[in-house]
Amino acid sequence: MRKISLFAAAAATALTLSACSEKTQDAAENTAESAGNDVANAADKAAAATDELGDKAAKAVDDAAAATDELGDKAAASAKKAAAGVKQDAAEAEASLHNESVAEAKRD
Repeated sequence: MRKISLFAAAAATALTLSACSEKTQDAAENTAESAGNDVANAADKAAAATDELGDKAAKAVDDAAAATDELGDKAAASAKKAAAGVKQDAAEAEASLHNESVAEAKRD
């Protein structure tokens, strides 16, 4: 009888520990799942922030390219104007040297 009582007590203890262990395991699973969700949410936020920074960087590059194009156009116009001025000065100098009109010097 004593063996049966010990066996019954051991079985009851084992069942109690098993139930406790199951609750602990469920709690651990819930904690792990919650942590996984937190990590996924953080990754989504980081991806969104990265996309936003990428968009801002692309806009900055586009703005810089547009400004560079505008400066290039202005530089080309200035160079063309300077070349025309030099050509006019050369024609005037030639006209003076050859005792002719500037129009004649430009045709030469």
